[in-house]
Amino acid sequence: MCEVADFVSKMLRWYDGNARKLPWRIPPASAERADPYAVWLSEIMLQQTQVATVIPYFTAFLRRWPDICALASAKDSDVMGAWAGLGYYSRARNLLKCARVVCNDHGGVFPADEAALRALPGIGPYTAAAIAAIAFGQAATVVDGNIERVMARVMAVTTPLPAAKPALRAHAARLTPPRRAGDYAQALMDLGATVCTPRAPDCAACPVRGCCRAYDTGLEAELPRRQAKPAKPTRIGAVYLARRHDGAILLETRPPRGLLAGMQALPSTDWTEAAPPDAPPLRALWQPTPMPVRHVFTHFNLILTVFVAQVDDDRSPERGSFVLRADPQELPSVMRKALQNGLAHLCDIAEA
Repeated sequence: MCEVADFVSKMLRWYDGNARKLPWRIPPASAERADPYAVWLSEIMLQQTQVATVIPYFTAFLRRWPDICALASAKDSDVMGAWAGLGYYSRARNLLKCARVVCNDHGGVFPADEAALRALPGIGPYTAAAIAAIAFGQAATVVDGNIERVMARVMAVTTPLPAAKPALRAHAARLTPPRRAGDYAQALMDLGATVCTPRAPDCAACPVRGCCRAYDTGLEAELPRRQAKPAKPTRIGAVYLARRHDGAILLETRPPRGLLAGMQALPSTDWTEAAPPDAPPLRALWQPTPMPVRHVFTHFNLILTVFVAQVDDDRSPERGSFVLRADPQELPSVMRKALQNGLAHLCDIAEA
């Protein structure tokens, strides 16, 4: 195993020549500091989401709301609509809460202190450390999934995750340098994303291969180990697509709490493991589509039966309202699937 200074030096030297170019970053070893707003926004978006997916959302958000107070003053519905498709919608709600606290209580300036950052809505230990290190140059220990994997291999930690997390964090803390902590954290992130990958790590390209205990013992492909996950339950439900002759679609705003809270969506039943009761939003001749919609959430699989109906233009729904030019991109992804499914079936009916 290398000395700490040698490991850090190798990582920073590699990062200087191999850093990914990302819109929220500044170049390695730059005298500038990264914008805390950009770092925060990107880190919230990157939770459970791939970089390639985040980039267009990040650039669109920054174009529309260029600073924290611009975002704080936005309508909830506008932000939720702009977030649609990223998933994990509690992040968007916390994004607004945090923006409003920073704008109203901190004068629009993010606190530089890691503990003060953790006190903000939606900011946990990882995000607070990332902002402190990357935006403010503090020697904060940043540990995400990529860094956990690098630490597990470099230190040959064989305890399965999640039980190994405290040990991996302790190793990461011991290696965190007092200077260029932000570059160092991003170097580890990039190494995990591009070289020390979950499957088939490219050890030949690794700048710290000589420091890696897993490589020395042939365990690199086996680590980190993980406890077996229990099978996800499956929930079922129904979703209703009502279209008027003028093309308007019936949409409703989901409740302010729970899954997809506050989002525009097609009306639906509850989603339960047993068949829920029918809950059509208006009286109509409802027809099921031939194939259900399947969607995977973090904690369960969902199967939705899509019911469609063509209704008169003067029909009043029991809930929701008709939207003449509904933008599918502002619907959560499961509802976009249901909309596409239902519209295709309505076309088939019209052509029959």
